[in-house]
Amino acid sequence: MEIKLNEFSQEVHENAVAHGWWDEKRSFPEVIALIHSELSEALEEYRHKQEQIWYACEEDQDCPSICNPQDEHDCLNYGREKGCKYRNPKPEGLPVELADAILRILDYCACVGIDIEEALTLKHAYNKGRPYRHGGKVC
Repeated sequence: MEIKLNEFSQEVHENAVAHGWWDEKRSFPEVIALIHSELSEALEEYRHKQEQIWYACEEDQDCPSICNPQDEHDCLNYGREKGCKYRNPKPEGLPVELADAILRILDYCACVGIDIEEALTLKHAYNKGRPYRHGGKVC
């Protein structure tokens, strides 16, 4: 499947508008803070070793857990987790938080008319011509 980022950005922005996230104009610093918050959430998922997509199991309301049974003794719905009424439909995990950051970036690009496809193409072409570990930085 080929994704055209500018078209996808517009779709992401339209969804954000439809859900009320642009009822009031956001400043660029606010947008950056929101992107940063998603990256911080990704770091927390990494720190908790949640590097894959997961779903919460809410069977025990006092102690929700990850819906990822290892065998039939862990869950009465083993093998049928996707249809379980206790499985929270919201995906979680490091990949999801990284996706959230990208979605926020694309949302902003569409909002202000940034051609992200052009920017990515230009920057990638420039990066390909840079020397090995340019700048001598440690990190």
